[in-house]
Amino acid sequence: MPRFSVIVPVYQVQAYLHECLESVLSQSYPDLELIAVDDGSPDACGAIVDEFAARDPRVHAVHLAENQGLGAARNTGIARATGDYLIFLDSDDSLTPGALHAIADRLKETGDPDVLVYDYARTHWTGETVRNQAAARLTEKGPAPFRLTDRPGLLRMLMVAWNKACRRGFVEERGFAFPSGYYEDTPWTYPVLMTAESIATLDRVCVHYRQRRRGGILGTVSPRHFDVFEQYDRVFAYVDRHPELARWRPLLFRRMVDHLLVVFARRDRLPRRSRTAFLRTARTYYRRYRTPGVPVPVRARLHCTLIRLGLHRTYRALRRTAALLRRTAKAADRLLKSLRSAALRLHYRVQRRLPVRADRAVFGAHGVRGQGCAPGALEQAFRTHAPHIRTAWIADAGQQDTVRPGTRRLRPGTAAYWTALARSKYLVHNAGLDRRLVKRRGQVVVQTQRGTPLKHMGLDLCERPAAGGDMDVDDVLDDIDKWDYVVSANRHSTLAWERVYPGEYTTLEYGSPRNDVFQRATSADVTRIREQLGVPEGSVVILYAPTHRDYRRTQRCALDLHRVLRRLGPCYVILARAHHRHGGPLVDAPSGRVIDVSDHPSVESLCLASDALVTDYSSIMFDYANLDRPIVIHADDWEAYEAARGTYFDLRSFPPGAVARGEDELIDIFATGHWRGSRSAQLRAAFRERFCPHDDGRAAERVVRRVVLGETGTPPVVPLDRRHPVPSPTA
Repeated sequence: MPRFSVIVPVYQVQAYLHECLESVLSQSYPDLELIAVDDGSPDACGAIVDEFAARDPRVHAVHLAENQGLGAARNTGIARATGDYLIFLDSDDSLTPGALHAIADRLKETGDPDVLVYDYARTHWTGETVRNQAAARLTEKGPAPFRLTDRPGLLRMLMVAWNKACRRGFVEERGFAFPSGYYEDTPWTYPVLMTAESIATLDRVCVHYRQRRRGGILGTVSPRHFDVFEQYDRVFAYVDRHPELARWRPLLFRRMVDHLLVVFARRDRLPRRSRTAFLRTARTYYRRYRTPGVPVPVRARLHCTLIRLGLHRTYRALRRTAALLRRTAKAADRLLKSLRSAALRLHYRVQRRLPVRADRAVFGAHGVRGQGCAPGALEQAFRTHAPHIRTAWIADAGQQDTVRPGTRRLRPGTAAYWTALARSKYLVHNAGLDRRLVKRRGQVVVQTQRGTPLKHMGLDLCERPAAGGDMDVDDVLDDIDKWDYVVSANRHSTLAWERVYPGEYTTLEYGSPRNDVFQRATSADVTRIREQLGVPEGSVVILYAPTHRDYRRTQRCALDLHRVLRRLGPCYVILARAHHRHGGPLVDAPSGRVIDVSDHPSVESLCLASDALVTDYSSIMFDYANLDRPIVIHADDWEAYEAARGTYFDLRSFPPGAVARGEDELIDIFATGHWRGSRSAQLRAAFRERFCPHDDGRAAERVVRRVVLGETGTPPVVPLDRRHPVPSPTA
């Protein structure tokens, strides 16, 4: 008897079926059976199902003689199921990696409840992935399992069968089955939740709910959307047969009204000639099942009134009025923005005619979530070694709180922002300055770059369209011509920058300012950071920080971090940090041992808090090498990355530590201790000698003394073998 019976009804989804079935069979939890029910599909779906059944004995192919509908296909799957739990999956959707393992663990934790509700994310045909907005209702805080009376908010979630694992014995005892017609999930889900003696939740995205551009059943204009009325007849009939459920009638009535409004309001559902009849039928159902007891929110009262009275023409007039108001508001907003933009351009021109202030400096950084990177270190060095300079930091509205006290905050696009750019003598940034900036005589621009380059940068991207994207070469060259100084961490960086960013600037090969903090950190600093992150005492902390993939339209995590931790044991903790272009966290559901640190303002602090780094092709490896702590490279797609982006040297031939070419090999490196063995230490030593010769904690000071104070005799570099060791977290 398998743990899970995954039931997949199949009909006209040949383009998506492979991905769906593979997402089930590739799960790290193999104790399952996959029941694929071919519902008389006229395309190649039946053949695809048979191919999978021939390949994997866990797949059971069922072919119906003719199309019977989604409900009947699911019922057929239920009848064939032998697993402890039933999991329904639509054939154009997919399970996320590790989903079944997470579901199995949660079921075990909560004593095998009747129903487990888990989360989902909508995956749009454009590649965008958006998590369920009602995810907060799936919190795992509080006692579990529970009954619906303890968490009635679950009834306000999307009423579907494919975000729940139902105990098969419970389903059979209660005789639950899917009806025919559209909206067949409604008379299944409500009774299941109301009747269940025990319910649990899992705050993790387990299903990717595909949003197809064309072809979704509920997004098809059809009179069959009238089926929604019959489905609610079934729901209320079930309540009538079970008087103990009468308490739910007010809430069910409210949910029915909301559902009818959604069907009526969507233009892709009802034929135009049927809309009046639908609203009249809705009025009948409103009166038939009206149950006082649930207050109607103020914003919904108008819609409820329209349903109650069947005011089709009034509703249509209100929608047209609302649309007109929206268009008017958008036009007014565009006009105001144009006037504001013109006023700011005039303001900037006026400010450029005023004298440059020699005691002002502006700093900014791209790709960081606070006042960090090399510009952040230089801002601090300005305040320490050139206290007469008043500093300001460019930060978006959401990052204003990350600016250190004593530093002026500048929000891009404001009058203060343009005043600072026009009149400050020193402009420091790690990427491109505002393209509208006009560099004035007397201004000094310091470009710090963003770490040591492994991947191709600058003009080298002209021949790499996947990585270069919409890069405008003229804009890049215009920006380079504004630079006076470029800060370089090592000889490798100097040679790369001067070739891919050709200009008349002066290269300051002084080390990386953002790494100065490593040489100043103490054991107390490391302990404090780990406590702030919530790292359990005595844990071995792995910082996982992958880079962006230019050849992928959508980003994904290359590792199943929960599986990695299960294999390594309870003493390990992973700090998961997504690249700023990733578009969200690396893990859908962080836990006590997988801590999402994507929004942490200081990557340097995360490095100090960790015992080892796992990365792929990110420049963080060059910074982390200064800590002289183990580094493991996860290079599972080296050929694809090299083809799309290109690198300046073969990382596999000159790595800073052990190299894993897959997830299992990565786990083995840590399980065997190879990650901190003598060979890894030798590789790291050679890597540090090549890329960290100047990082002795005084790089930012050297830059300030040269650029601001005009000193030519900057502090000498401390050799690698004479530097103070950075305190280890486990020391």
